[in-house]
Amino acid sequence: MAGTRSSANKAKIARRVVEVLEFFDEDHPEATVMDIVRRYDRPQSSTSELLSSLVELGLLHKDPHARSYRPTIRAALLGATTQQEAVREGKLLRLLDRLTAQTGLPVLLVTKVGLEAQIVATRRGKNERLRRIDGWCGGIREPLPQNAAGLMLLSTVAEEQRAPILRRLNAEAADDAKFSPSEILTSIADCAQEGVAMGQAGFGTREMMLAALLPGQLDEEPLVACIVMDKPDQREVLTQCLRDAVHGILADSRPDNVKLLATAA
Repeated sequence: MAGTRSSANKAKIARRVVEVLEFFDEDHPEATVMDIVRRYDRPQSSTSELLSSLVELGLLHKDPHARSYRPTIRAALLGATTQQEAVREGKLLRLLDRLTAQTGLPVLLVTKVGLEAQIVATRRGKNERLRRIDGWCGGIREPLPQNAAGLMLLSTVAEEQRAPILRRLNAEAADDAKFSPSEILTSIADCAQEGVAMGQAGFGTREMMLAALLPGQLDEEPLVACIVMDKPDQREVLTQCLRDAVHGILADSRPDNVKLLATAA
């Protein structure tokens, strides 16, 4: 019993460390103890101790005057040297920056963790209405069928494995989240052929998004770039922006890997 409690406590600490690092983004380059406490509903005392430990480890820098924290270069580079070229050379982040600058809309980078879609990185854009939405944060996850990015990620799964996965997800879904596996299978097949989907943005929102599978990624870690749409009639323009950005920044991509034709979810 003691060993179980110890393992659970270690897992809790690890989760909280990751949460702290994921807090920082373009809107939150710095954070106070209370910022972290309010975001994750954590005790103030243990949060303060955790941040102090991360300072000692060289992962956070503390401003003694403002009493705020920010990630260090060490935190930014952890694991970067073991990643593929697109990560090491900053291509993925340049892709997000370019799409945000061109469209002014929120842009997400999404990957697959188990049977869930997880946000890896975000750019919030300048659209005032969409900037007010809090659902798009790094680390947030939801079942793959619930958003267009998840459908794109499911298109990377072997065709014979898709139906069993969808049956399992549908069986485990809450009553208000049930779906038609056959309809989702059709959408996934379209995604696999076309390379892009238009559908629900998900992650607790009612918005729509365009999602494109990025070429040149590892099979076990597929990545999808997503643009959250402000209006349905933006589809053609945003598709072209996505096409140009992917081809312009991810130089190792090939046109036949990025066929961009939006499909209804």
